[in-house]
Amino acid sequence: VQLQASGGGLVQTGGSLRLSCAASGFTLDYYAIAWFRQAPGKEREGVSCSSSDGNTYYTESVKGRFTISRDNAKNTVYLQMDSLRPEDTAVYYCARAAPPERLCGDEYEYPGQGTLVTVSS
Repeated sequence: VQLQASGGGLVQTGGSLRLSCAASGFTLDYYAIAWFRQAPGKEREGVSCSSSDGNTYYTESVKGRFTISRDNAKNTVYLQMDSLRPEDTAVYYCARAAPPERLCGDEYEYPGQGTLVTVSS
């Protein structure tokens, strides 16, 4: 099982990025996938989650700006990030829900290597 995040980079305030989470070694259809971020000196924060039945969840600070989506045929989950702010700067990574794996819950496994997002002011 592997989850690999990509798509990060340097962007100005107000800009956009689309992150990708490529899954391998399992069938994406059956699993909820979440995005997390960790900024320097801060704790890990859950950003968004997509359950296997299509429900989506967002932390309050990104509601209306970020959109999570999935393409099960490509085994990939995306995070479209618009109206980026300096406080969004962090390493972003994705992880698979632990059982019950179809739902967005509190436990996740197989966090992949992250991708760095830097938002300049």
